[in-house]
Amino acid sequence: MSNVSWVQNLAEVSGASVLVLAVVHSVAFTIGRRIGRYNVVDVAWGIGFVAIAAVAAALGQGAEIRRWLLLALVTIWGARLSWHIHRKTAGKGEDPRYAAMLRHATTATVVRKVFVLQALITWFVSFPLQLSAVTGPTPTPLTAALGVTVWLVGITFEAVGDRQLAVFKSDPANRGVVMDRGLWAWTRHPNYFGDATVWWGLWLITLNSWWSLATVGSPLLMTYFLVYVTGARLTEKLMAGRPGFAEYQQRTACFVPRPPRPARR
Repeated sequence: MSNVSWVQNLAEVSGASVLVLAVVHSVAFTIGRRIGRYNVVDVAWGIGFVAIAAVAAALGQGAEIRRWLLLALVTIWGARLSWHIHRKTAGKGEDPRYAAMLRHATTATVVRKVFVLQALITWFVSFPLQLSAVTGPTPTPLTAALGVTVWLVGITFEAVGDRQLAVFKSDPANRGVVMDRGLWAWTRHPNYFGDATVWWGLWLITLNSWWSLATVGSPLLMTYFLVYVTGARLTEKLMAGRPGFAEYQQRTACFVPRPPRPARR
């Protein structure tokens, strides 16, 4: 594929990605306005990535196997995450994170701070998928195999961590108790760590030349948000003061897993 043709193809894929994100987030906003809570945007998070991966696979003219592999992996991750969030939030009130941020906010502010911002982040984080869909094959199978392995680690941490927490919370005896079992004994945020790791794995699969390394900003941004903005740090602010949480912080890694430290006496 010539330089001109792959650039044109990238413009087509990226433009179509913007359009599908506009549709996904417009629908999410409409639903959120109707039910009175805007955390429905979290359900749209995974769906938006799946939509872009589908656009890239359908319109891209690059390596076919890699396009459909990425679509399969993103669909597994995105569908699972969106379904999990839907089940977790259905019938409940607004997420405290959004309630605090959007208190007394106008509709225009809600659209800008929640839906437009998340759509822009989705587009940027997924840019490696868009670029790889219009360019040549992965140089070696080893790169793709490594990416799939990292993706598997991430999806396992995310799915198992979510499941362990759901089972823990379903027991009335654990009400008010800090979850520190299973993967949660190795990291205080196995779900967020898994989410970030999934995207590092996908990024590795997209690499097909030295210049594609420039897209490293996409998984870096995802990791930054999961640690410092919407994920780990914000969750811990909401949990500050809960009985046993300070001790849990002392013995358990914040993000990257490690063996738990012995409890202090």
